[in-house]
Amino acid sequence: MLTNANITHMDNKDEAVMRKRQTKPEWQSRIARERIEILFNLAKKEFKKHPDRSKRYVELARRIGQRYNVRFPRETKRSFCKNCNSILIPGVSSKVRLKKGTVFINCLKCNKIYRYPYS
Repeated sequence: MLTNANITHMDNKDEAVMRKRQTKPEWQSRIARERIEILFNLAKKEFKKHPDRSKRYVELARRIGQRYNVRFPRETKRSFCKNCNSILIPGVSSKVRLKKGTVFINCLKCNKIYRYPYS
Protein backbone atom coordinates (compact mmCIF):
# COMPACT_ATOMS: atom_id res chain seq x y z
CA MET A 1 0.00 0.00 0.00
CA LEU A 2 1.49 3.34 -1.06
CA THR A 3 0.46 6.37 0.98
CA ASN A 4 3.24 8.83 0.20
CA ALA A 5 1.98 12.32 -0.72
CA ASN A 6 4.69 12.77 -3.37
CA ILE A 7 3.50 9.81 -5.46
CA THR A 8 1.70 11.09 -8.53
CA HIS A 9 0.73 7.99 -10.50
CA MET A 10 1.44 4.31 -10.91
CA ASP A 11 3.57 3.02 -13.76
CA ASN A 12 2.67 -0.05 -15.88
CA LYS A 13 4.84 -2.23 -13.65
CA ASP A 14 3.08 -1.07 -10.45
CA GLU A 15 6.09 1.00 -9.45
CA ALA A 16 5.53 4.40 -7.96
CA VAL A 17 6.89 7.32 -9.95
CA MET A 18 8.07 10.15 -7.72
CA ARG A 19 7.91 13.77 -8.77
CA LYS A 20 10.40 16.24 -7.32
CA ARG A 21 9.07 19.38 -5.73
CA GLN A 22 9.82 22.47 -7.69
CA THR A 23 11.68 25.20 -5.87
CA LYS A 24 11.18 28.83 -6.68
CA PRO A 25 13.95 30.51 -8.68
CA GLU A 26 16.54 32.45 -6.67
CA TRP A 27 15.49 35.79 -8.19
CA GLN A 28 11.97 35.32 -6.80
CA SER A 29 13.32 34.63 -3.32
CA ARG A 30 15.56 37.70 -3.53
CA ILE A 31 12.64 39.93 -4.54
CA ALA A 32 10.52 38.40 -1.75
CA ARG A 33 13.24 39.21 0.83
CA GLU A 34 13.44 42.80 -0.43
CA ARG A 35 9.66 43.24 -0.23
CA ILE A 36 9.53 41.74 3.25
CA GLU A 37 12.23 44.17 4.42
CA ILE A 38 10.36 47.12 2.88
CA LEU A 39 7.07 46.07 4.49
CA PHE A 40 8.66 45.72 7.94
CA ASN A 41 10.29 49.15 7.65
CA LEU A 42 6.92 50.64 6.68
CA ALA A 43 5.22 48.82 9.56
CA LYS A 44 7.68 50.29 12.08
CA LYS A 45 7.36 53.76 10.58
CA GLU A 46 3.53 53.74 10.47
CA PHE A 47 2.97 52.18 13.90
CA LYS A 48 2.39 55.38 15.89
CA LYS A 49 -0.07 57.02 13.50
CA HIS A 50 -1.75 53.97 11.92
CA PRO A 51 -1.41 50.78 14.00
CA ASP A 52 -3.96 48.93 11.83
CA ARG A 53 -1.99 49.71 8.69
CA SER A 54 1.18 48.56 10.45
CA LYS A 55 -0.53 45.29 11.32
CA ARG A 56 -1.58 44.82 7.70
CA TYR A 57 2.02 45.35 6.52
CA VAL A 58 3.18 42.59 8.88
CA GLU A 59 0.44 40.27 7.59
CA LEU A 60 1.52 40.90 4.00
CA ALA A 61 5.20 40.33 4.83
CA ARG A 62 4.39 37.04 6.56
CA ARG A 63 2.27 35.89 3.63
CA ILE A 64 5.07 36.67 1.16
CA GLY A 65 7.51 34.78 3.39
CA GLN A 66 5.26 31.73 3.47
CA ARG A 67 4.53 31.75 -0.25
CA TYR A 68 8.19 31.97 -1.29
CA ASN A 69 9.54 29.95 1.64
CA VAL A 70 11.78 32.79 2.85
CA ARG A 71 13.04 32.73 6.41
CA PHE A 72 13.04 35.93 8.43
CA PRO A 73 16.20 37.05 10.23
CA ARG A 74 16.14 36.56 14.01
CA GLU A 75 15.72 40.28 14.74
CA THR A 76 12.77 40.53 12.35
CA LYS A 77 11.20 37.34 13.65
CA ARG A 78 11.27 38.66 17.20
CA SER A 79 9.96 42.12 16.30
CA PHE A 80 6.33 41.16 15.72
CA CYS A 81 3.66 39.11 17.48
CA LYS A 82 2.94 35.87 15.67
CA ASN A 83 -0.52 35.73 17.25
CA CYS A 84 -1.96 39.16 16.37
CA ASN A 85 0.66 40.42 13.82
CA SER A 86 1.36 43.66 15.67
CA ILE A 87 4.84 45.18 15.81
CA LEU A 88 6.46 44.66 19.23
CA ILE A 89 7.95 47.92 20.44
CA PRO A 90 9.18 47.71 24.05
CA GLY A 91 7.15 49.96 26.35
CA VAL A 92 4.56 50.75 23.68
CA SER A 93 3.10 47.51 22.38
CA SER A 94 5.11 45.01 24.42
CA LYS A 95 6.55 44.49 27.88
CA VAL A 96 10.08 43.06 28.21
CA ARG A 97 11.37 41.34 31.34
CA LEU A 98 14.64 39.54 32.07
CA LYS A 99 14.57 36.59 34.49
CA LYS A 100 17.21 33.89 35.06
CA GLY A 101 18.74 33.79 31.58
CA THR A 102 15.41 34.23 29.75
CA VAL A 103 13.90 37.23 27.98
CA PHE A 104 10.13 37.43 28.44
CA ILE A 105 8.32 39.52 25.83
CA ASN A 106 4.63 40.07 26.51
CA CYS A 107 2.44 41.44 23.69
CA LEU A 108 0.11 44.06 25.16
CA LYS A 109 -2.51 43.63 22.41
CA CYS A 110 -3.23 39.89 22.79
CA ASN A 111 -1.22 39.01 25.96
CA LYS A 112 0.87 36.38 24.14
CA ILE A 113 4.13 35.64 25.96
CA TYR A 114 7.37 34.87 24.13
CA ARG A 115 10.39 33.43 25.92
CA TYR A 116 13.89 33.59 24.45
CA PRO A 117 17.13 32.47 26.10
CA TYR A 118 20.08 34.80 26.57
CA SER A 119 23.49 34.38 28.12
